[in-house]
Amino acid sequence: MARIISIETSTEVCSVALHEQGQLVALSEIKRQGAHAEELMGLLEEVVLAGGITFSGIDALAVSQGPGSYTGLRIGVSTAKGLAYGLGKPLIGINTLEAIASSVEVEYGGSIVVALDARRMEIFTQTFDSRMAAKGPISALILDEGAFSGELMQGKVYFVGDAVEKIKEVVQHPYAVFVENYPHVLSAKWMGKLAYDKYRQKKFEDIAYFVPNYLKEFKALHSKKNPFSSL
Repeated sequence: MARIISIETSTEVCSVALHEQGQLVALSEIKRQGAHAEELMGLLEEVVLAGGITFSGIDALAVSQGPGSYTGLRIGVSTAKGLAYGLGKPLIGINTLEAIASSVEVEYGGSIVVALDARRMEIFTQTFDSRMAAKGPISALILDEGAFSGELMQGKVYFVGDAVEKIKEVVQHPYAVFVENYPHVLSAKWMGKLAYDKYRQKKFEDIAYFVPNYLKEFKALHSKKNPFSSL
């Protein structure tokens, strides 16, 4: 039986989950500024206790690798690496945007656009199809009236993440569906299946060299309707 602890700290939500064979067993999370540094170890202990096991009884640790908050990712990844090294357990990195996308049920043929708030009108985003296959790489985008026009021409698009309200301000289209309960989707509980799949395939990270995907350099994409895109 594969018991995996998942850590999600890429946004303002600090979340820890325990899964067995990809099924949720225990969850502890909090949405509060500063919670990552102050509460993460306590949340880990709560999940282990609720699962009726000890830290040594887990089989792997999974951590959200970004993109997202620089501070949150640094704390989450550092904690996961320290535990994995100390316990002698494998470390699994999970694409933050893919985990969020897995929280949404969509119609066949529809697309999922995951968007995390970066700053001002900037977002980190990635698009997935209804079978959860990525339709492109993670990218940084400056929102304007032409954002996601290509995806919306192809059919219904479900927007999810903590940048949804920001997107609603500039994207108005009959095929746009906004998933607005974003704290629900920014949770370690959605990492379970992805982590279990990687565990079975032995897709583990090198603890010594694993780093978060900060997307430090904001090489933003612009739509052709943006008059400043060529500056």
